[in-house]
This record gives sequence, structure tokens and C-alpha cells, in this order.
Amino acid sequence: MSKIAVYFMPGLAASATIFERIALPEDIFEIHLLEWEIPLANESLADYAQRIAKKIRHESPVLIGVSFGGILVQEMAKYIDARKVIIISSVKSNLEFPRRLKIAKVTKAYKLIPMSLILNLENLAKFSFGEKINHRLKLYEKFLSVRDIGYLQWAVEKVVLWDRAIADESVIHIHGDMDDVFPMRSVNGCIVVKGGTHIMILNKYKWLNANLPTIILDSKETVD
Repeated sequence: MSKIAVYFMPGLAASATIFERIALPEDIFEIHLLEWEIPLANESLADYAQRIAKKIRHESPVLIGVSFGGILVQEMAKYIDARKVIIISSVKSNLEFPRRLKIAKVTKAYKLIPMSLILNLENLAKFSFGEKINHRLKLYEKFLSVRDIGYLQWAVEKVVLWDRAIADESVIHIHGDMDDVFPMRSVNGCIVVKGGTHIMILNKYKWLNANLPTIILDSKETVD
């Protein structure tokens, strides 16, 4: 019996090392990690998704994406006959965006974000953001792999301008009830992880390791 290929896509600018603690039964699953690539000039999200989809080398794979990676795997599924699409700490349509992202789309405020700050986390950490934020910055510094301003500008724009208004009901959505990027009040139809934040791929890996096999294999998608 052939193993089930599971492809993981990290969040915006993140390295696939964010999945370093994810472990699935090796007798059933075969894990493959995808990485972000620098977008081509004026490349649309659809074209980018099709380009990354060409890296899928297995039939009927499971696609799992975190945050912006969750948006991307949903777009990739247009070009792949995926066994399942699972998103973590992400959204199924732009209707699940928080109000600030909807405002950013209308006002184009996202164009004013100083990407150089994201690229220089060392300087950003010098400001007093409190213990929680500084801990988050240290994690970002460890896992941020794409330090290209062009990529960051492209990625932020593609998130804000994502045009999917109708959610694909077949997409399985795992979401933390303490997510501060995509708050639960804007999200519906998901498997809720109690205490899960936007970075729960890092600190709720035990829950994910315990439940992902069932979620992948069980057609009913019921998780306690």
C-alpha cells in the first residue's frame, strides 16, 4: 500500500522549518515540505500557485498550508487533484478577513507598510513591545526565510487583494481561538483549537500531531 503524500506550505515569508516538530505516522504518511520562491515580475497569485503546484510529484496529495500558505494551497488545488486541502491559522475566503484587512484593501494602506522593518528584525526588537511581542519576534527571526522586499510587498498585496468570496466547503479549516491575525469572530466552519494562536503550528504541535492523522483519514472530520 502506497503512503499518503502530505505537502506542507509555510506562512508568509516563513521557512518550512516551522514544521520541524510535526510528525505523522511514517507507515501511513510521507511528508514533503514546500518553500516560498521569489515571484516573477507582475506574477498573479493564480500563476504563482500554478508554478508552485508543479513541484507536487505525487497523485492525490494532501495539501496543508499555514496562514498565507493556507491561501496558496487553496489556489494550488485548482491545478491539482488533491485528496484533501487543510488550512491552519488561515481563511477560506476574503469574507473571513478581519475589518482591518478589509479597510486596508479599500484604502490601499497595505502599500504603506515599511517592509524594511520586517527584514531587519534585530532593529525592530530594540523597541519596547513587551515580553510577548519580543518572544514572537525571536520566533520570526528564526523562521523567516524570505528576506526579499519585492516578495514581501507582493505577498502582502496578494493576501489583502485575495478575491475568493465563496469558501470551498471541502476545505478543512483548523483555527486557534486566540488567533490575533485572523480572529475567531471573523471565522466560521472550522475545527477550533483551544488556546491556539496564529503561531500554533509551533506551540500546538502536539495537538496537531495527535489529530492530523485522523483529520486526513476520517471523512467525517470530527475531532474532540
